[in-house]
Amino acid sequence: MALSVSSILILCLMFFVIALVYSSVGFGGGSSYLALFALFALSFYSIRSNALVCNIAVVSGSLYWFVKKGYFYGKDFFPFIVTSVPMAYLGATYRLSEQWFFILLGIILVISSVFLIGQTKYSEISNNKTTSPYLLCFLGLIIGFVSGLVGIGGGVFLAPILYYINWGTPKKIAALSCAFIFVNSIAGLIGLIVSGTLELSFPMTFLLLCSVILGGQIGIRISLKNLSSIVLKRITALLIFIIGMRVLLINGLELM
Repeated sequence: MALSVSSILILCLMFFVIALVYSSVGFGGGSSYLALFALFALSFYSIRSNALVCNIAVVSGSLYWFVKKGYFYGKDFFPFIVTSVPMAYLGATYRLSEQWFFILLGIILVISSVFLIGQTKYSEISNNKTTSPYLLCFLGLIIGFVSGLVGIGGGVFLAPILYYINWGTPKKIAALSCAFIFVNSIAGLIGLIVSGTLELSFPMTFLLLCSVILGGQIGIRISLKNLSSIVLKRITALLIFIIGMRVLLINGLELM
């Protein structure tokens, strides 16, 4: 479905705000992009493709900032990517029917909203705790595959879990989540290309990329205050939950 100019401009504005908010905490905003795309009734191939491209654009800038400030440690990253990257690729190459895609997307959006609220709850925890590398590999495996299926980076799932198990400081978790999203999104995008399901519309994709890059760069530089960030994420979580239920019931299960 081709979008009107006004619809594209509305999407650009919304994507700008999402990128601004999410980039300040190391997220790309993939779940929110999916939610908005679903509302505008784009094809499910286009939804995944554009969400992944926007994810990469946002987190690449954030990752640069985290690395520059010394919050990212490569040795901590390996247990996650050793399983998540191949599974994200595998998930992206799997061809879902349109109905099953929307069923899965609706479920993922609802779960994402719960995890996003959980991330705000544990955002102040800063204790470091040694975690089994096998557990981290398992987390990467599950989150990577699911992320590849629907077209997100998986940070919205990973970060709350890391906070819950006291894996590291908020900055360290944000940096790792950012890198996790970056590599998984690239793996997912490659999977779409290989499977022949990459679907991008140059005018729309280009404008969306400009919006998220600008929003992401502003967000990571001003580093939103904790209170504002938490409030905005809770509002976003509520909206994602509502949209997720709508996608699940109407687009997926066709109950309404």
